[in-house]
Amino acid sequence: MLVYPITARHNSAGHLEIGGCDVVELAEEFGTPLLIYDETTVRDQCRRFMAGFAERTDDFEVIYASKAFPCLAIEQLMLEEGLSIDVSSGGEYHIAKCAGFPAEKMFFHGNNKTKEELDYALSDGVGFVVVDSFQELELLEAMVAARQERQKVLLRITPGVEAHTHSYIETGQVDSKFGFGLGEGVALEAIRRAMAAPHLDLVGLHAHIGSQIFELQAYRRAIEILARLIAEANAALGFECRYLNIGGGLGIRYTEADAPSSIPDYAAVKVEGVREEMAAVGLPMPRVLIEPGRSLVGKAGVTAYRIGTIKEIPGIRTYVSVDGGMSDNIRPMLYGAVYEGLLANKATVKGDTKVTVAGKHCESGDILIREAVLARPEPGDVLVMPGTGAYCYAMASNYNGSPRPAVLLVKDGAARVIIEREQYADLVAKHRPLHD
Repeated sequence: MLVYPITARHNSAGHLEIGGCDVVELAEEFGTPLLIYDETTVRDQCRRFMAGFAERTDDFEVIYASKAFPCLAIEQLMLEEGLSIDVSSGGEYHIAKCAGFPAEKMFFHGNNKTKEELDYALSDGVGFVVVDSFQELELLEAMVAARQERQKVLLRITPGVEAHTHSYIETGQVDSKFGFGLGEGVALEAIRRAMAAPHLDLVGLHAHIGSQIFELQAYRRAIEILARLIAEANAALGFECRYLNIGGGLGIRYTEADAPSSIPDYAAVKVEGVREEMAAVGLPMPRVLIEPGRSLVGKAGVTAYRIGTIKEIPGIRTYVSVDGGMSDNIRPMLYGAVYEGLLANKATVKGDTKVTVAGKHCESGDILIREAVLARPEPGDVLVMPGTGAYCYAMASNYNGSPRPAVLLVKDGAARVIIEREQYADLVAKHRPLHD
């Protein structure tokens, strides 16, 4: 059960159990669709990252990329485990602030931060702003100057490295909406302007080459490029890089066939890469920052659905429809993401039926699993998709008037609601009628 949370097992009833809780019973009590997070798995991943980097350097920071799952309770858990947090909007900043993150542990990202978002963060305190453009650099300097303050910043650099992942989640290539490119001296000019801004304290650089990455060598290439840029800026401008944020992106296993790299190997490539490349250019090693998101919460989450209509098209395929779909998991439609499935109430029964798992929405492309092998499915069965802890609830919608699902955190046989299920009334709570 490599794709499931680490506490997953089959219980005496032949049901799937996670965190000591019977998933079939959870579906009965809390309804479906239902997102279930295993607290033990999340904490275990946090500790593996912290230990993996602590073994290689004393000067590092693990920063939760909250876009993967911006949730109050999960962020409070991350804070308890000693992590910092990265936010990429005013809304994500607000959740992190409510979770209790102190300013010095918050990193504000985004390629198009609005004046209102920056004002909110500056007013309530933010440790670091990751600047993404010349326009933002000028805006931020003016805003901080008006406050008669000084703000720590990093510059996002686009290193021109392809990460060999889906094009929609590849962010470090030359043609990218993110960051300052290396061509024609753009990144060096950004460093010059940031150093010249009297109210900005340029403490380092940031680069993120993509997400769901299996090939670690891409990170090493990016680090080499960043080290050369740092050396060039040091020689030309006297720039001292105190923080080097080399992003996140470590892939996870969505199917049994996937083979992601381990956290120790990931830590070794990043820490030793920075150490060796900085030594090669004759400069001191900066603090190493990383931003895992998917690899912290992805495996910890599963989604439980109730099977409804089963439709066999002779000689073609059998469609098994569930009570969710693209409104709670857009990834298969957006990225072609591949998942596996299991009937929680028949967890010990060998799969013998090939089906296509379809969502309930009015889109022919609303397919969750194109080729699933399940125990013979029947209406009322509870189908579980593992690996839904990242970028599922975070990207959920009310398409077709679907209330967003409830989210549970399970541990030691107890289940806690951490996000309530939306009700039909919530769908119109912010609407206003045509006539008074």
